[in-house]
Amino acid sequence: MAHYDLFVIGGGSGGVACARRSAAYGASVGLAEGSRMGGTCVIRGCVPKKLMHYAGLFGDFVQTARSFGWKAGHPEHDFQALLRARNEEIARLNGIYVGMLEKAGVAIHAGRATLGPHRDGAFTIEVTTAGGPEHHSADRVVVAVGARPVMPDIEGIEHAVTSDFMLEEIYPLPRRFTVVGAGYIGLEIAGIMNGLGADTTLLLRGEEPLRGFDDDLRREITAGLERHGLTIRPKTVVRRIAKNADGAIVLDTDRGPVEADLLLYATGRKPIPQTENIGLEALGVEKTADGSICVDAAYRTNVEGLYAVGDGSDHAGFGLDAGQHDLTPVAIAEGRVIAETLYNDNPHGVRYDTIPTAVFATPQAGSVGLSEAYARALDYDIAVYTTSFRPMLHSLEKGDQRTMMKLIVDKATDRVIGCHMVGDDASEIIQGLAVAMTAGATKAQFDATVGVHPSTAEEFVTMYQPVQR
Repeated sequence: MAHYDLFVIGGGSGGVACARRSAAYGASVGLAEGSRMGGTCVIRGCVPKKLMHYAGLFGDFVQTARSFGWKAGHPEHDFQALLRARNEEIARLNGIYVGMLEKAGVAIHAGRATLGPHRDGAFTIEVTTAGGPEHHSADRVVVAVGARPVMPDIEGIEHAVTSDFMLEEIYPLPRRFTVVGAGYIGLEIAGIMNGLGADTTLLLRGEEPLRGFDDDLRREITAGLERHGLTIRPKTVVRRIAKNADGAIVLDTDRGPVEADLLLYATGRKPIPQTENIGLEALGVEKTADGSICVDAAYRTNVEGLYAVGDGSDHAGFGLDAGQHDLTPVAIAEGRVIAETLYNDNPHGVRYDTIPTAVFATPQAGSVGLSEAYARALDYDIAVYTTSFRPMLHSLEKGDQRTMMKLIVDKATDRVIGCHMVGDDASEIIQGLAVAMTAGATKAQFDATVGVHPSTAEEFVTMYQPVQR
């Protein structure tokens, strides 16, 4: 039995960041993880997704190259080779995470951790390992268990798969691929499979995907996806799912049947069952209806010494839309804040108002700050600047590729409070804009900045005429 200053439950991004930083400041730290190290992001989320996103782009690159004089035949893709290479990279990263923790001095316990009662002012922890139960104690505990995909309770749902399957397993490339869901994951995986040659259909309940994003961004990415050959069926409700004798999956919808060879449900994630049966209820920890652990601005639960970060926590109590911030870099930032506060006498917070985010669809989208609709709902008096153009990379193709950019400016202060983009390299460009917004940049300062020419990014500092709404 070991006693720690801090024990972290969960080896995902938030847990690893908190454990490493705390150990670097001299705390004795234990960490329990029952699966591979790295959590959703590394194992079955953003990393394998981005690798597959790159793969899905190369078919279009061949066509673009032809317009610049390159001679190329019909490209062929080995889908199985991609999935094997993807999984080899994930295994390599898992080893790196383990090595980083060990180098920092974190004691790794391979198993599922359960919190027990307080004894002598400390938390008790039982870790169920392959070699039997281990018992430890700690002055403080951080819960960073993340969330899992959820599936609706409809007839035939067993014929569908989740994003975990798509990003972790080995399977054949389907001829017909259907996605139900219109958030990040749905759009991204739909774009990947479409780019790799599957006949792809996206079903969504609403009119447009990416609820909560800026309306112009939503419209532009919808048009861009359709230009790339994706079929989008809005306002569609799936009533039941069946499988034919020939193996085809048939979706019975209120707008007619849809057939697929592989069906992905990407309709959301919840902390249940991650936050269940780990001892929280016996300690009296407050949770939301969906299983999220309630925390305050310092990520403290209602139980002294117990903290929670990442997708399994809910900090809506201090004015945040928790669902909009279920992102890997946010979990990392939250974990580091706890370490800095407890072990480096450096308390601070996370800047949730300037979190940049990217959607790795085809085309990409990037966003930071307020949407136009949300800014107006908050009673800002705003000026809106937009531009749309064919990017130089595609100018010789004479196709219909477009890039859209948008700025939201608070008239009272001239501060830029929202930046949005759809197009090539949106994920890279939006990061720099987030730095500017965090520093409080004004539209006048954007205007005073000399652009890099010729580039796409320069358009963010050349928009001078606000649109009339």
